[in-house]
Amino acid sequence: MKIFIPTPLRAYTDKKDTVDVAAATVGDAFAQLTTLHPELRPQLFNIEGKLRSFVNVYLNDDDIRYLDQKEATHVSDSDTLTIIPSIAGGSASAVAELAELPTLSNDEIARYSRHLLLPEVGLEGQRKLKAARVLCVGTGGLGSPLALYLAAAGIGTLGLVDFDVVDASNLQRQIIHSTKDVGRPKIDSAEEKLKGLNPHMNIIKFETMLTSANALEIMKDFDVIADGTDNFQTRYLVNDACVLLGKPNAYGSIFRFEGQASVFGAKDGPCYRCLYPEPPPPGLVPSCAEGGVLGILPGLVGIIQATETIKLILGIGEPLIGRLLLVDALGMNFRTLKLRKNKDCPVCGTHPTVTELIDYDQFCGILPKVDEAPVAVKDGISQLSVEQLKQKLDAGERPFILDVREPHEFQIVNMGGYLLPLGEVVARLVELEEHREREIVIHCKTGRRSQDAAHILREAGFSNIHNLAGGIQAWAEKIDTSLPKY
Repeated sequence: MKIFIPTPLRAYTDKKDTVDVAAATVGDAFAQLTTLHPELRPQLFNIEGKLRSFVNVYLNDDDIRYLDQKEATHVSDSDTLTIIPSIAGGSASAVAELAELPTLSNDEIARYSRHLLLPEVGLEGQRKLKAARVLCVGTGGLGSPLALYLAAAGIGTLGLVDFDVVDASNLQRQIIHSTKDVGRPKIDSAEEKLKGLNPHMNIIKFETMLTSANALEIMKDFDVIADGTDNFQTRYLVNDACVLLGKPNAYGSIFRFEGQASVFGAKDGPCYRCLYPEPPPPGLVPSCAEGGVLGILPGLVGIIQATETIKLILGIGEPLIGRLLLVDALGMNFRTLKLRKNKDCPVCGTHPTVTELIDYDQFCGILPKVDEAPVAVKDGISQLSVEQLKQKLDAGERPFILDVREPHEFQIVNMGGYLLPLGEVVARLVELEEHREREIVIHCKTGRRSQDAAHILREAGFSNIHNLAGGIQAWAEKIDTSLPKY
């Protein structure tokens, strides 16, 4: 049978996206998989041998995570197992309770005429869209197409939450911003484009980070919440706040060439925590800044989110409630997997234990920042600032510089170090033996992957090792500004 391996875990399967095994049960299949690729086991199972809570398993298209004795479930050669780690009939209208819908002007009737010709939308549906209030959390990769298409569709009130500024690296995918907006608050740039597209709409801006202290107050007056976030702590925050407020959550997430979409928090439907009770450990799933993303992918997923939002408002079609849509841009494949509401879910289950918003940084294992100065030691690994490395080089010292990025990153910019991608360090440790007694400085793009590599070397007995804090990005910003940043 075939086991599908998601992108974040392919570093442990020699970059294979599928692994073929001969098994009679699900348990047999996982045993063979982790025998063939032993480094995968701690990523999937805890020390007690149980499947980790942020890992979902589908047999064909069925979620089997909550089945009793799922390891004993029989399988055949024609079956498929899909590992989905955390990286997503008709329904009642989200604004159906409104007693009086706003009227449309002649200009609006002309603007939305193609909607009015659809019996599923019509005049009443367009008035529902005008009455609707949608909150977009984020105006980046997902938020850009999401907000643009909701504005074009005639959503009457669009809330925007963002506190970031436009960077040149955003323009590859965040189509609501343009070159002239670099350095400008994203929320102002987005407002300008949306007003230019549809002057009939009302925009409410929240130029702030969404936190446990403000989320309920910000979200309470909106009909649908559209989650365009790019980190786990905000994603869990949005989910929990939606459940507590009884708001549907049009969810989307992206990574490299893959995306997920669903609708969480709807009545009788599952929430994000039903799918992923706990987040993955920090660093297991790289951000788009670390792992990259195909610029068109957030357009695909963001438009799916916009579509689901409009369906929820109009009460038409079959929203992705209880279903997870998987998008594979490389194969241009779309798969839909069934989701079950978990009766034991701590947020939306029959006996919820999360009845108020919590500290989501702590929940996701994000350590608080004490200050911005690079620390001397982090998790037992010496941290070297780029300024300290420059001083060493200027003094004539020649530490061995190990670059653990990918080859395509090395081609973009490099410091002349020895290239050994993080996923290959264990298998190629012998190449570093001649440098065992030297001082070794390990770097990646920002310092996260190199920290992981430093732990591997320390376990292998290397002692004089440092992680370059901030990575080659910090070197390009502070030391050699002629180098490109990516």
